Amino acid sequence: MAQSDTYPRDMVGYGEKPPHPHWPGDARVAIQIAFNYEGGAESSILHGDPASEFALTDTTFPAFEGKRSVLVESSFEYGTRVGAWRLLRILKERRIKCSLLAAGMAIERNPAIAVAAHSQGHEVIGHGYRWIDYNAVSEDVERESIRKTVECIKRITGERPVGWMTGRPSVNSRRLLVEEGGFLYDRDSLSDELPFWTHVNGKSHLCVPYSYEMNDMRCNAIGGFITGEDIFIYLKDAFDVMYAEGETQPKIMTVAIHDRIMGRPARAAGFIRFLDHVQKHDRVWFARGDEIARHWIKHFPSKHA
Repeated sequence: MAQSDTYPRDMVGYGEKPPHPHWPGDARVAIQIAFNYEGGAESSILHGDPASEFALTDTTFPAFEGKRSVLVESSFEYGTRVGAWRLLRILKERRIKCSLLAAGMAIERNPAIAVAAHSQGHEVIGHGYRWIDYNAVSEDVERESIRKTVECIKRITGERPVGWMTGRPSVNSRRLLVEEGGFLYDRDSLSDELPFWTHVNGKSHLCVPYSYEMNDMRCNAIGGFITGEDIFIYLKDAFDVMYAEGETQPKIMTVAIHDRIMGRPARAAGFIRFLDHVQKHDRVWFARGDEIARHWIKHFPSKHA
């Protein structure tokens, strides 16, 4: 059974024969680099939160209730001070454009990152004002987060964001985006390898899927990606399969990176090897999220209002 009014999930999707996206240049794969920038917006006693951050800290330290965790804080600081610049340099050297997923409070604390990304031709999209789980806050707080993020990205870069990824969305997130207006797409789904239309309060809204799989969040000390070689092999294998499939069924390969994780030298080495492997192939489209969205809107417009 497909999505219905009584069951809001779509378990069918495009099925056995997904549409051929006809990417620019007859590309077999569209590769979307999603560059997460969150440092300074994470949970912290300094930000009025009840505990320190626990997720994607690049440490083994747990959250502490009512206390700062200065080592966790310094892990995020490494990303904003060092890792982000390394990743921007790597992309610039290879003339690859990405989408910078910018938490509003994070770029307010270090606007130079967003300015540099924008000046290099990267897309800057909204990633919540705070880097928190929006299931844990009220609808009004999430609505205000969207508004404030749009305002600060526009103020810092001079351009309004047209893309969004909450990251840890609530059931309200997509509806609140549609209510805010001005967005071409969001990335709050892991459910496909092609864009797809959703319908919210009678309006069509595009989703360009994200990935928690081809994502450096899998770098940790207890399993997953341990070395740069792990990163390279995994991403290479995914690309090789998708490139072969792309002869008849091109898709999107999303690679998600974080400044405090992939920005570390050994991990960056694996990322560099992957990018260099891909750039040895023809018929590959490195695309920003808004480029993918505009392509889909033009060639596969919604059949609904």
